[in-house]
Amino acid sequence: MYQNKVTLIGFLGNDAEIRSIDNRSLTTLSLATKSSYKKDGKYIEHTEWHRCVVFGKLGEFAAKLEKGAHILVEGELRSRKYDSTKTNTEVTVWEVRVSSILKLDRAAKATAEDDEQDQSSEQEVAA
Repeated sequence: MYQNKVTLIGFLGNDAEIRSIDNRSLTTLSLATKSSYKKDGKYIEHTEWHRCVVFGKLGEFAAKLEKGAHILVEGELRSRKYDSTKTNTEVTVWEVRVSSILKLDRAAKATAEDDEQDQSSEQEVAA
């Protein structure tokens, strides 16, 4: 049995980028994850950037994501090769083909009226 599954939690470094290739649209996300380790008594932080590709209806949802969004993505790790015109060499690109996205940002309050209602109900509970 084989399994190719990736789960990443991080922040978007840019707004989602939408492309169309052969009447098929795809959304590309640039996801940053951080890790740290201790060396000589000091913490060293490392940021890893992940290219995530999203297709179909999920791609339509992903297209609305903006820079700074905190998300969890699941998918499979894929590689593809292409010939670079800049360097005249074959380049291998690793990317996550996304199968699910979970937005981890807190939901914003809808209106100022909601804030007032929340405050008044808190005061009633305190009384």
